[in-house]
Amino acid sequence: MGLRVLAAMSGGVDSAVAAARIAEAGHDVTGVHLALSANPQSHRTGARGCCTIEDSRDARRAADVIGIPFYIWDMAERFQRDVVEDFVAEYAAGRTPNPCLRCNEKIKFAAVLDRALALGFDAVATGHHARLVDGVLSRSVDQGKDQSYVLGVLTREQLGHAIFPLGDSTKVEVRAEAARRGLTVADKPDSHDICFIADGDTRGFLAKRLGAAEGPIVDQGGAVVGSHQGAHGFTIGQRKGLHIDRPAADGRPRYVLSIEPVSNTVTIGPRSALEVTSITCGSPVWNGPSADGELTVQLRAHGEVYGCRYAEAEGGLRIDLDRPATGVAAGQAAVLYSGATVVGSATIVSAS
Repeated sequence: MGLRVLAAMSGGVDSAVAAARIAEAGHDVTGVHLALSANPQSHRTGARGCCTIEDSRDARRAADVIGIPFYIWDMAERFQRDVVEDFVAEYAAGRTPNPCLRCNEKIKFAAVLDRALALGFDAVATGHHARLVDGVLSRSVDQGKDQSYVLGVLTREQLGHAIFPLGDSTKVEVRAEAARRGLTVADKPDSHDICFIADGDTRGFLAKRLGAAEGPIVDQGGAVVGSHQGAHGFTIGQRKGLHIDRPAADGRPRYVLSIEPVSNTVTIGPRSALEVTSITCGSPVWNGPSADGELTVQLRAHGEVYGCRYAEAEGGLRIDLDRPATGVAAGQAAVLYSGATVVGSATIVSAS
């Protein structure tokens, strides 16, 4: 007997093919588009942004082709509070959040899943490129599109009600299938960057909400080498847009090493000073098998993978890397893997 499945349909090719596959497998599928903006734009700008009126119409057309019921759920208020306001607050505190990860945690697999279960659905299906192998989250076969990192915050219970139909396919195969099924989104560009910052100007977005606050840019010795209009406009490892008045004596590029929100100070230095081998994390989520044997950790979405070992301490984790990593920022997630299988995740607090 088939399951009652709620298919989250963003208006893109991945979620459309995911819904089609679930329906074709004999499940009772209902499509839902999440309205995440109180004032959505009419059209996307190429691959920037999402959640526009155009996207909702694309999702509805896909549902019609598949032959499944379709609804739009207004999640704008919840999205504003749990994702957008969280994003702004994290930057104000000197951290670098991942809003896609937060959206999966708070919206798609909390608010939406909770409502779906209350309505009698058995599971929520999405177009994420990831696999569930015996209920355990694993990487997609398409390494270039793998999204297990941004799903690493989900609990075992949430994963138990999730379906990821695309994990065994490449993106090329998904687009070809969409074309064969007559889905008009087959060639639609993927969304990039942060969905609620359609023009890609993160610094401008934050400045409008947090305001300008002039502060110093200093070198490792504390000497002032420039100024800025708000520490929230920077992230660890950033190279461009530093506006340094006094270039380094060696002529080499400088990078953001640390951000101090209280004093509104940004410290810069050479790339070598970004290297860290030890990471302290909080709020661990264990959603995979026991962490035995060789482990790896991923520190950013689509970032490098590092061999590692970890130890639990004071409600958090210490992760030691087998080689130095750069650009490790507080607020990001550290997702632990055993081979292709996700073991768990934790939020980065500091690195050294």
